[in-house]
Amino acid sequence: MSETGNRLRKLLESPNFDPQNYVKQLSQQSDGDRDLQEHRQKIQNLADETAQNLKKNVYKNYRQFIETAKEISYLESEMYQLSHILTEQKSIMESITQALLSTDKDETSKEMQGAFPKETEELKQRTLTSLLEKVEGGKNIMDTPGRHLVYNGDLAEYDVDNMSPIQKVHAFLMNDCLLIATWLPNRRGAVKYKYNALYDLESFAVVNVKDNPPMKDMFKILMFPDSRIFQAENSKIKKEWLEILDETKKNKVTKDKYKKEEEIPNSPVRPEVSTNPFDVDDEEPLEAEDNVDLSLEWIQELPEDLDVCIAQRDFEGAVDLLDKLNEYLKDQPGTPKIKELRVKVAERIRQLTEVLMFELSPDRSLRGGPKATRRAVSQLIRLGQSTKACELFLKNRAAAVQTAIRQLRIEGATLLYIHKLCNIFFTSLLETAKEFEMDFAGNTGCYSAFVVWSRSAMRMFVDAFSKQVFDSKESLSTAAECVKVAKEHCQQLTEIGLDLTFTLQSLLVKDIKAGLQSYKEIIIEATKHRNSEEMWRRMNLMTPEALDKLKEEMRSCGMGTFEQYTGDDCWVNLSYTIVAFTKQMMNFLEEGLKLYFPELHMVLLESLREIILVAVQHVDYSLRCEQEPEKKIFIMQNATFLHDTVLPVVEKRFEEGVGKPAKQLQDLRKSTRPVRVNPESTTSMV
Repeated sequence: MSETGNRLRKLLESPNFDPQNYVKQLSQQSDGDRDLQEHRQKIQNLADETAQNLKKNVYKNYRQFIETAKEISYLESEMYQLSHILTEQKSIMESITQALLSTDKDETSKEMQGAFPKETEELKQRTLTSLLEKVEGGKNIMDTPGRHLVYNGDLAEYDVDNMSPIQKVHAFLMNDCLLIATWLPNRRGAVKYKYNALYDLESFAVVNVKDNPPMKDMFKILMFPDSRIFQAENSKIKKEWLEILDETKKNKVTKDKYKKEEEIPNSPVRPEVSTNPFDVDDEEPLEAEDNVDLSLEWIQELPEDLDVCIAQRDFEGAVDLLDKLNEYLKDQPGTPKIKELRVKVAERIRQLTEVLMFELSPDRSLRGGPKATRRAVSQLIRLGQSTKACELFLKNRAAAVQTAIRQLRIEGATLLYIHKLCNIFFTSLLETAKEFEMDFAGNTGCYSAFVVWSRSAMRMFVDAFSKQVFDSKESLSTAAECVKVAKEHCQQLTEIGLDLTFTLQSLLVKDIKAGLQSYKEIIIEATKHRNSEEMWRRMNLMTPEALDKLKEEMRSCGMGTFEQYTGDDCWVNLSYTIVAFTKQMMNFLEEGLKLYFPELHMVLLESLREIILVAVQHVDYSLRCEQEPEKKIFIMQNATFLHDTVLPVVEKRFEEGVGKPAKQLQDLRKSTRPVRVNPESTTSMV
């Protein structure tokens, strides 16, 4: 660049440059129109040079732009992966916390067991007798049969009104009462305490007293209308007193309840002697009652046996006992004894149902696959809870599928991730379907619930699929390969009679439409950009290898007559713009056909039509505007290639892929038929 050009560039690039002042000074300094024209030409040359440098820099850094975009994509996938790792760490920390809490509970229970070990009834009574020998006035306490010691210890009693200490006492907690004994100031032999009070466990309530230093580690015993406050040595002993008192009171209530049930008198029913000779039916209930023998040992022990089976998780044994009972009582009238037995059994059935439902809940471990739920499902079905079993089974499998998808790590390569995602999801769906068919073979009414669940599971899969394929702006070829993989896996479900292809397509149609529209816009913009730089010159590929490669590419696109447009010395009698457009459009058509299903017919057809019109209109405009005869002939040759070679191949390939001809493409080809004219003519295409 000349020195004048450099000065002009520096002037225009200066931060304080003012266009209006510059034009005023230029007008004042110029001698006439010629100086202004020369200056204008200098500025124009400078603008052209700047544009050329900018274009070179863009081409020079184009690969860096691509690499930067790839790095950003990799970084995004790593961030997703990091998010998954953090989620896993969080779940691990929560599981560790739960494990520690359960460990603390186990240690507490061990301490409780150590505080009052399981002793025999005789040993407990001997221990209580030896302790009561130390209590003055406590000899008659052991007169009640079955009474034994549960817990004992020293306490300090405080005044309820002013919280002042009263005396030191020793408390004896027995299985049915609480004995309070005061300390004797002057001991007499083995006697250490003096009888103070004896409270039945049902006559008082225990209340925790909130710590208010220095008054702490206290609890209150309420006996209407009085109350007493005691203080333990420390918080641990206070906690033991509260827990043991509460547990002992509950045990006594339960024991009394069972005792009352057992002591219900079964008075014999004396048949009334009727003088009515026609009153025969009155004796039938008594005869029916006599026909059912409920004194059998297995019936008497049935409630306890059911409790044992539930506790030992022997669900099959529990249901077998229930089936045996139902078979035994089949067609029997509802006598009072049978009703009473059924009430007892109904409570066990409720407990068994709750345990089985918990086995199927998503909160349980999801490992083991669908087969792990078979045991609980089969027993619920035997209990007549097939609807609930179906609901819980499907909820369990939905949680398992969702967990598996969430734990799948996002890879840098989208296609690799989609292969793993499809393998996990469709394998789980297939296993669930087979297990469902096996478990609910005799319950055809549940199959509709499974179909509804399959659709919701497919929606979950499509959400993860679209987020990785379409939201990340992958290329159309990658999206087409991913959709193809999903369709192939979906076809596997047809072996069990489950066809979800339509569901998959209906859920993907929105994202695929958006992908086709987006890629169509990219092709149109790229074609317009090439059209703006079109010089209408023949291609020179420089080497025979490059020419052979181009021929192979065009043959793969279906252009069998392309060789007639090639000449000697590596020349091609077509412009670079038309060749690039042909390859890009055929690639779009092939990828679109991979994604094709009927709902996308018009979208793909209109996209092809819009892309073709951009190239045709550019050729038409160039024919009308070009003045040089040689270039006009060359443009006509490119138009003929488009009309006679490219468009028929597009029509044929579209018809092969779709299965029916595209009338819109045929009409477009007829409307763009080039007219063979003289080079001097301005008419180009009809």
